[in-house]
Amino acid sequence: MPIDGDVWLEDPLDSSYPPSIAFKAAQLQDENQALLFLRELREMVFLKKKNITKWEHIAEAAEKAGLDINLLKEAYTKEGKSTFQDDLNLAQKSGVRGFPTLFFVDQNGKQEVVYGSRPYAYYEMAMLKLNPEVEKQDYPKDWKFLFSIYSSLTAKEFSVLSGMPRKDCEAFLDNLVKDQKLDKFSSKNGSLWTKK
Repeated sequence: MPIDGDVWLEDPLDSSYPPSIAFKAAQLQDENQALLFLRELREMVFLKKKNITKWEHIAEAAEKAGLDINLLKEAYTKEGKSTFQDDLNLAQKSGVRGFPTLFFVDQNGKQEVVYGSRPYAYYEMAMLKLNPEVEKQDYPKDWKFLFSIYSSLTAKEFSVLSGMPRKDCEAFLDNLVKDQKLDKFSSKNGSLWTKK
C-alpha cells in the first residue's frame, strides 16, 4: 500500500483502537465484508489521509463494504469492544509484541509463528512445516477475476496475484484505465487501481 503519512500532520489519529473495534464489530456481521471494510479503512488512512478514528469515515467505509451501518454502530459500542479486548488479551497471553504476528496451528496443536511482514514464501514454509502434503490451489489470474475478488489493487499486489512481472503491471493497468475498465487513484507515493 503506498502510504501518504501526512494524515499524522494534518489530522492525526490519537489511537488505533476505534477502527480496530469497528473491524471486530464488522466481523460479527460478515467475515468477508469485514475484510473489505478493513481494506477501505486502510485506503482511507494511508492514501486519502482520512482520520479513521472518526465515525463518519468508519461509516463511509462500512457503506462501501456493504455492511449495515446501524448494526455496526450498535455492535461497535457493545460486542465490538469486548471482542477486541479478547483479542488484546489473547495477544498478550501468546506473547505477541508486534504486528503482524501470524500463528499457524495444525490439528495436533503444533504451531509455527511468522513475526513481522515477510514475503509470501515465509507463510508458505510455515504451512508446509505443519502439513508437508498440503497443495496450493490454483485460481484464475486474469484482471477481471482479480478485480471481482478485490475491488482495488496496487501494481505490486496485481503483480503478485496475476504472476505478471512488476515492471509491466502499471502500463497494463493504465491501459485498462484508458479503456474505462478501471479507475486510478494516485497519491504522492504510489497508485491504486479500482474496478468501475
